[in-house]
Amino acid sequence: MNLIIKILIGLIAIIHCYILWLEMFAWTTRGPKAFNKSRQELESSKTLAANQGLYNGFLAAGLFWTFFISDAQWYNNVALFFLTCVAVAGLYGSFTVTRKILYIQAVPALLAIALILING
Repeated sequence: MNLIIKILIGLIAIIHCYILWLEMFAWTTRGPKAFNKSRQELESSKTLAANQGLYNGFLAAGLFWTFFISDAQWYNNVALFFLTCVAVAGLYGSFTVTRKILYIQAVPALLAIALILING
């Protein structure tokens, strides 16, 4: 079970690294396809998107940090904190931006949270 949790956390962290790249560096090039918007529509929000990307990078960093924690209780606490942040952001994004965010962000985070809580 621990291996599945770590793989899931790693995948979620990698997804957030991709989101960081998309929002900070590819907002007007790859963003139009990802968000079904025109380049012109996204151009005006480029700075805001970069800021969001930075926050996604912090989430990824927190999740990657868990791989360096040897104490089981501390590992669970840190993992649960960052996964909860991801889940809340994913739920909010699914209501305010697009439902796809629910499946890309929130569901994997909620699954990892459930596995950690079940595993104890």
